Amino acid sequence: MGVIKNRTLAVVLSLVFVGGLLLGGTVILAADYNPLQALNSSKEAVPPAVEDGTTVLQHTEVQNDVAGIVNKAGKAVVKIETVMENSGSSQQNPFFQDPFFRQFFGDQFAYPQQPRTSKGLGSGFIISKDGYILTNEHVVSGANEINVEVAGYDEAFSAKLVGSDHNLDLAVLKINADKDLPVLALGSSQDARAGDWVIAIGNPYGLDHTVTVGVISAKGRPITIEDRHYKNLLQTDASINPGNSGGPLLNMNGEVVGINTAINAQAQGIGFAIPTSTVKEVFNDLKEKGHVVRPYLGVMLQPVTPELKEYFGLDNTQGALVAYVQPGSPADEAGLKRGDVILEFNKKEVVDPDKLVELVKESKIGDKAVLLINRQGSTRYVTVKIGEEGKN
Repeated sequence: MGVIKNRTLAVVLSLVFVGGLLLGGTVILAADYNPLQALNSSKEAVPPAVEDGTTVLQHTEVQNDVAGIVNKAGKAVVKIETVMENSGSSQQNPFFQDPFFRQFFGDQFAYPQQPRTSKGLGSGFIISKDGYILTNEHVVSGANEINVEVAGYDEAFSAKLVGSDHNLDLAVLKINADKDLPVLALGSSQDARAGDWVIAIGNPYGLDHTVTVGVISAKGRPITIEDRHYKNLLQTDASINPGNSGGPLLNMNGEVVGINTAINAQAQGIGFAIPTSTVKEVFNDLKEKGHVVRPYLGVMLQPVTPELKEYFGLDNTQGALVAYVQPGSPADEAGLKRGDVILEFNKKEVVDPDKLVELVKESKIGDKAVLLINRQGSTRYVTVKIGEEGKN
């Protein structure tokens, strides 16, 4: 392990300069790595005071709170190492499995013609004392072997992938220990405010339990990385780097409000985390069924443009136009056709495709929904039974 850490750090220190020369001002999502900051995280700068009108939180109070939280919460933060079998030559750099690292550095630091295995590094945190762990799906995707290092144990645990979801980039692992494990509680990301202090703990570039501090700089951010379309992310200026993926973003009560996921390398101090509101919605599905249970109709939708409004003879551009009906899907069985415009879902107005997706998502598998549709200039009602995605 020591050899990997030292070699990785040496490589990264050289990449910082080279990457700046090659990338210029292009927009990328990845790590803006400062090695001195990572190695001296306990010396993070903290603003002199935070005033709420009655109380001033001074330097030492913020630092002491952070130190206390890290001392307690850090025990539940784990380091995740993966091993993958490759069909061809592998990338020896363990961070090359992280899509955010690849988007930043591209293929220029690949190690061709190496043995047909590759390694990945990431972070996670224990959510239950019997060994369930939350992390990012991209940290463990494609892994043949997952090992988890826990503070206080000399040997790494072999972990089982219990459930994962590619779209949400979430995964649940399970390890078995001989005693109860330290855990982190999920706090409310909905109650978090822009400007609230947050703490990120993880293993950036393999540097165990690195701590960075910042604030939530925005909420509800959408970003796209490769084929993942993240929605409603927390934005933070707490430093996040490759290897931080899957680690916790904590509030000042020591509760998890987000799972650290990505960095925008064009601008310093812009990182993103999956909010706990998303995690809470799907955790039981991942734990008990191995995947997220999603209600679905089985249609592809598109907005009603002014041109389509004229073509279909509609009164306005509201509604969701059916562009494709999946054979054998609930929509197909209900008789929906390409060109239908869905106007209502259980008497609720459908203003656009996003609204219909939201209404379907709020439904339960097996529910019957009444749709008001426009077909070739006339309206009619259609009843459809909500199905489960992936069961068709």
